[in-house]
Formats: sequence, structure tokens, C-alpha cells
Amino acid sequence: MTWDPRSLPDLSGRVYLVTGSNAGLGYFASEQLVRAGARVIMSARHPNRLSAARAAIRRRIPDAATDATEPLILDTSNLGSVRSAAASVRGRGALDGVLLNAGIVHAPKVRETTIDGHEVVFATNALGHFALAGELLTALAAAEGRMVWVGSMSASLTPYDPVDPQLAEGYSAWRAYVQSKIATAALGFEADRRLREAEVPVASVVAHPGYSTGGRTPGIAGVNEPSRAKRFRDNLQAAIAQSKEHGAWPLVRALTDPDIEGGEFWGPRTGSRGAPRRQTAAKITRDPVVGARLWDVAEAATNVHWPIDVAARGAGRSAA
Repeated sequence: MTWDPRSLPDLSGRVYLVTGSNAGLGYFASEQLVRAGARVIMSARHPNRLSAARAAIRRRIPDAATDATEPLILDTSNLGSVRSAAASVRGRGALDGVLLNAGIVHAPKVRETTIDGHEVVFATNALGHFALAGELLTALAAAEGRMVWVGSMSASLTPYDPVDPQLAEGYSAWRAYVQSKIATAALGFEADRRLREAEVPVASVVAHPGYSTGGRTPGIAGVNEPSRAKRFRDNLQAAIAQSKEHGAWPLVRALTDPDIEGGEFWGPRTGSRGAPRRQTAAKITRDPVVGARLWDVAEAATNVHWPIDVAARGAGRSAA
């Protein structure tokens, strides 16, 4: 089908959860979904920032339904927060899709750990989303829905093998970020393998936003307010960079295009910018040995075991 990211198909009646909705890719993905008629559960760690993002959507889409967005406090670095948020979402009923977007891009220079004792970048970007997707699996299966994991171009640039995903040794900010994104994509592809094998009607797709920067993104009060200096620096990279608004296009397409199947990888046309296209993910992220290893790591770290058998048996029924 022809896909126009500026004019999405009607999504009325659909319900999506977007993590990290208060800014950046998560905000613009939420806005694009609402414009198409969907109801979006917008999640973030900070209530005030989440309120500002919801207010921005109301300003920018004045004809949206009054209940077009719902707030959900969720910190993917905190497994207790993940469990609580997931329970709240399950209580709402079937879920058409979840965009696993929240994350740390600028990793700390020195290794930090979460309240659960995990390296903070790996915990926020990968472990929290693994736990959330598992906790929401039955709600997604009830709607024959979809989960989208957000990868990164960096996985192809420096394909580290995350044999030490917690980086107990040899920590660096760049390695922490890249390994977390390799793990995220690998878990997304491994989820597809497991869900297909069990015939669970939930598609697991991986997408990436290319090189999307705040300085090339529309200014929105309370959401994106780059300084003049940042605008200047980011516009110098116009040939390879794009706005976060456009960076959300592959993520939203991966979430909503009915022709996309589980196990696919989507990103901008040129890799760093452009309209969304199906692409080939970095080899390491598609390696089933790496995926199975990281799945075991994630299960042990989160104590979340996906209810795949339950989801398979209950597919198509109400999750309420």
C-alpha cells in the first residue's frame, strides 16, 4: 500500500501506549497517532512534563477527542514502576500496540546503577521495555496487537557483542548506549521468533529514527525548546540529519501499517533521514544465539517470564 506519513490511515478506536511521550520521538509519535484518531496512553517519569506534552497535543490538535490522551507515570529504569504501570494498562482492556521508545541517549560518563542494581542505560533502554512488553503481552494478544522496539543506527556503526550487557568492566558512555540498543533490537527479534513459534498473534517489530536532532525539530513550548546555538549546530548537519518529528515516522509506521509483519526492521530511507522504508538490521541483532542469550539475561535481571502460553490460549479474547 502507499504510505503517507503525513496522512495516516484512520486509527479511530485503536489504543496505543507510547513510552517516553513527554518529548522527542515519543511526543511526535503520540501526536501523529492522535491526529489519525487513535487514543494514546502517554507515559513519562515526570508528571509536570507529561502534562505539558498532553497540553501541547490539545493546542496543536484542537479537534481531537477530549480523551485522546491518557497520562501514565512510568519509569522504565525502575522495575517496580514498570509493574505498576503495566497493571494499570491491563486494567483498561485490550491494547492495539505499544511503542517501546523511552530511553537514555546521552549516557552518563561514569557507570551508574538503578534502584534495582542494574546499569542505568541497559536498564532504561532494554530491561524495562522487556519487562513492560512481557507484562502487557496478554493485553496485546487480546487485540492481535503489535510491539515496536526502538533500535539505533549505532548498532551498525559499532556492533559490540554485549557479552557483558551490565558493563561491570570497561564502561564507557558510548559503549553503554550502543550495547543497550543492540540488546533492544536483539530482544525485539527474539520476541518475534518466540511469539511466532507459539502462534501468539502479536507482531514484534524493530524500528529506528535515523539521525534525528532537537535543533532541526519544530519548537513546542514545554516539549522542544532548543537554544539558538543548538539550532545553529544541528542545522549544519542538514544533509544527514532530520527532525524528531520525521524521526517518529518509521516508528509510527512500524506500529500501525497493517502490511508490516513481525520480525521486520524499519528506518528512514537513507539510513539517517527520509521517509520510512524496510531495511536490514545489523547482523549481530539478528543472530538467534545472541538473542537467546540476551533473553535469558533479561529474564534473570527482571524476574519477568513472558506468559507466552497464556497469550496463545487467550488470543482474541477480551483482556479485561
